[in-house]
Amino acid sequence: MTASVAETPMAAPPSRSRAIGVALGSLLLLVLPALATDRYLETATRGLIASLFALAFNLLWRHCRLLSFGHAAYFGAGMFATIHAMRAAEAGSLDLPLPLMPLMGLLAGAVLGLVCGALATIRTGTYFAMITLAISELVHSFGPQFGSLFGGESGLSAMRMPWAGFAFGDARQVYVLVLAWALAGAAALWLFGMTPLGRTAFAVGENETRLRFLGMRTHAVKTATFCASAAASGLAGALLAVANENVDYSIFGGGASAAPVMHTFIGGAGTFLGPVLGAVLLTGFGSIVGQATRLWLLYQGIFFVLVVMLAPGGLAGLVAAGLRRSADGQAAKALRATALVLAGALLVTCAVVFAGETLSEVLSDAYSAARATTGMRFPPVERLGLAYSPLSLPLWAAAAAAFLGGVLLLRRAMRP
Repeated sequence: MTASVAETPMAAPPSRSRAIGVALGSLLLLVLPALATDRYLETATRGLIASLFALAFNLLWRHCRLLSFGHAAYFGAGMFATIHAMRAAEAGSLDLPLPLMPLMGLLAGAVLGLVCGALATIRTGTYFAMITLAISELVHSFGPQFGSLFGGESGLSAMRMPWAGFAFGDARQVYVLVLAWALAGAAALWLFGMTPLGRTAFAVGENETRLRFLGMRTHAVKTATFCASAAASGLAGALLAVANENVDYSIFGGGASAAPVMHTFIGGAGTFLGPVLGAVLLTGFGSIVGQATRLWLLYQGIFFVLVVMLAPGGLAGLVAAGLRRSADGQAAKALRATALVLAGALLVTCAVVFAGETLSEVLSDAYSAARATTGMRFPPVERLGLAYSPLSLPLWAAAAAAFLGGVLLLRRAMRP
């Protein structure tokens, strides 16, 4: 996976289209509190936090080609530092307003990232990835041992203290606070790439051996980039602590480390805003589909596999390719490719959902009870508002045909 992305740099879409997209997205974020209900605002808040976390992870990958499997350590450090600061402010021992609390998470992520980054960046490739994973698991193992620091099994809780007439008690005020910090963090990460350090980090990712030959201290560059990535991850964790008002040591687990990886490579690691696209889509997917079926994590994993296999550049790569074709006067070809992708994705989705929901129902305890009650070996399955036999050959044949047809359409759409 990493080789395919690294060896095929993605050209950016036309600057005018990119600017229009950023302007429309910013406008939507600003007017969202006036349009959405509290439930959707909470989902949007989580999407902003996930986007910043994915951008922080991608800073390290996109610049230095270092794949971290343990960024949850710095995300969680930011959460715990902020919760402790909020508890101190609640007790009156810290005079820091809530809008500035995320700075504590940023600082905690930076300090931990500097220490761990200096160690992990001694190696590259698979060894670096394993070191980051080991560090995250080591931090996770501390959770049950230091109850005063991590709160044990129940974790730690704190309250958002009012400031300057704002109670921060509703979803809209929290959303605005998270939005302001997320935009500031994203802007800082983008500006990092414009600095001499950011440009040097790009060069390290392209050919570290050549830079060493020229006398460049590449380990220092990688450590500084790692520290910046960890600081932004800590900021994202701090925002989640403010939004949730609680945290426990499970945040250091593998699932939290896997989330930015999936968001980045689904959205597109080759562009700056690609991880944002992946984070927003998967956060919305989990919020909506998670209430309809308990298999939503399975579907999310299958989606990740399909994107990595069929579109190594991610969804942003597909968009960029379509914009380039349109700019080159190949609008019809771009529309045809888009239609093929949508049709193929729809067919594959229908097949996977049918198979997954049917097998989930047949293997459930409720279905075993239905067998005993009805005396039938395979009673009808009721899923998604439909009742059908789980042994229906026409349905399974249609599902298999839809899956194969969808894969063929997707492969056809990926051809240049």
